Amino acid sequence: MKESSGFRLVACVTALCFSAAQGAAGRTGKARMVPVGKGWAKNSINATIFRVNSITSHGDFQYVGFYDEDGHVVLGKRKHGTTNWQIHRTRYKGDTKDAHNGISIGVDGSGIVHLAWDHHCDPLRYCRGIGPGSLELAEEIPMTGRDEGKVTYPEFYNLADGDLLFLYRHGHSGNGDTMLNRYDVATGKWSIVQHPLISGEGERNAYTNQIAVDSKGVWHISWCWRENADVASNHDICYARSSDGGRSWQKSTGEFYELPITSGNAEYIWPIPQGSELINQTSMTVDCDDRPVVATYWRAPDSNVVQYRLVYHDGRRWRTAQVGERKSPFSLSGAGTKYLPISRPKVLVGGRNTINMIFRDVERGNRVSVAFSKDTERSHWHIEDLSADSVGEWEPSLDCLLWRRERAVHLFVQKVRQQDRDVLDVTPAQMVWVLEFMPE
Repeated sequence: MKESSGFRLVACVTALCFSAAQGAAGRTGKARMVPVGKGWAKNSINATIFRVNSITSHGDFQYVGFYDEDGHVVLGKRKHGTTNWQIHRTRYKGDTKDAHNGISIGVDGSGIVHLAWDHHCDPLRYCRGIGPGSLELAEEIPMTGRDEGKVTYPEFYNLADGDLLFLYRHGHSGNGDTMLNRYDVATGKWSIVQHPLISGEGERNAYTNQIAVDSKGVWHISWCWRENADVASNHDICYARSSDGGRSWQKSTGEFYELPITSGNAEYIWPIPQGSELINQTSMTVDCDDRPVVATYWRAPDSNVVQYRLVYHDGRRWRTAQVGERKSPFSLSGAGTKYLPISRPKVLVGGRNTINMIFRDVERGNRVSVAFSKDTERSHWHIEDLSADSVGEWEPSLDCLLWRRERAVHLFVQKVRQQDRDVLDVTPAQMVWVLEFMPE
């Protein structure tokens, strides 16, 4: 089916069609696209993977946030099952020339929208809705008032009791700390969980791969280190977990960390040297047995081709698996926002521990694609394209709450362009879509 923006969904049922029994009751599993509104597309600011969240849900409603062509923050809301969005152009703007300055939204257990935006080593910009379900935003306010002067990569996470977590970097690339706050929905106040949780000690910084909360309420986090502003200095993958609300943290062996976590005491779950084209800020999840699964990419020492990979715990030890087989080499080097021929991957685990990895690759025409594997060794992968057209330099972000609740994937999709070092493209405003499908 053709759309006015030029973006087409793969119309053939064989593209991605799953039985309703594999997903939420009453769903067919066929992919569909729901238009939201047009947004800024001269760089990837609306379509980066570290937008946690670009879309999210509360009760019967789904929320979305993006910048319009004038740099205004736009919020949208719809009732689940409908295609009609209520769109509100807020009074707030962001510096859209820098793709780091993305919008992250969260909705707490009372239904109030929280918003953090426009950061690249800048003072915190944070506000919340004037009431439950409202798209009208109140004045900007601090959170805790501490360590809020050099914020980048704000991320909201929902907890089962209605509280929110807020993760961010304080400092610079190659010299920063990972901070973690918690919002108490009962009191309406933020408090510090750990400042810092992961310290770069003034010599490096951790790039986290998002937080995963398992079925028992345990928090899992993984990261790579960067030694300076050059992305080529990324190295190694590390891990920690907390079963007491972030007060204490452990390694996968059960050994407790002495906080903050540093390069000297971190658990290195997979060694990867600098210069390996290891990408930062990917994703992680847990499998059906609450074991951590990290998706990322890097280049093996004996190859010049970057491959998508998983690093996961099988209950006894850490293992790795290659996802698919890429053919074309590329190199990561330099500072600033990079043009990436492949997106950072988003990993999900479905029924029977089926791994689903959502990505975009120039080798597949820059389409929205999903790879999935059912075998325990993660050696056999099947890849399908969800879109017929290129989405440019898009990266996957999705409604994590809906996935946890219904095993339905609702992806934020927009065709965007990204040049190296934050050079703007001439692409006009493009339609923002929500791509809905039911994976295995």
